[in-house]
Amino acid sequence: MASSTQGIVALFENVPLLSAVFSFSLAQLFKFLLHYAKHGRWDVTRLWGSGGMPSSHTAFVTGLTMAVCLVEGTGSSSFAISMVLTAITAYDATGVRQHAGRQASVINALITTLPPEHPVQDHEYAGKLRDQLGHTPLEVLMGGILGILVGILVHGISLAAGKTS
Repeated sequence: MASSTQGIVALFENVPLLSAVFSFSLAQLFKFLLHYAKHGRWDVTRLWGSGGMPSSHTAFVTGLTMAVCLVEGTGSSSFAISMVLTAITAYDATGVRQHAGRQASVINALITTLPPEHPVQDHEYAGKLRDQLGHTPLEVLMGGILGILVGILVHGISLAAGKTS
């Protein structure tokens, strides 16, 4: 039986897990930097917020899938599961979540047209619904490309270091 220290070390040598985490982290960092480039101000909430360029959720699952592909091969059950999760995530990001974000924008705009005495104005969410929820197809594509590149990079570093899991 492996000691708990070996188990923790194994987590930091797990190529698919590292690829997923690094892909997500890089996507969030890019969102932060791109927000500054576009608006000229730092917004630390972009480091953890959803929506925007690139899709961090897509980068996360694509990084996992690419690393599983390279470590275990396309014939593995793990790869099949990862592919299904990647497809669901990408579909959800450009479909359901993007439409929910659009609906939130419309609701926020409608609320601003109501008189101050309207009952909805007393609601805790009046005018504050988050509208940056989903992604455009380009944001999802860029998240996917980022995940693929990070998966390849982490796998290559692992091979160079003599690790294979």
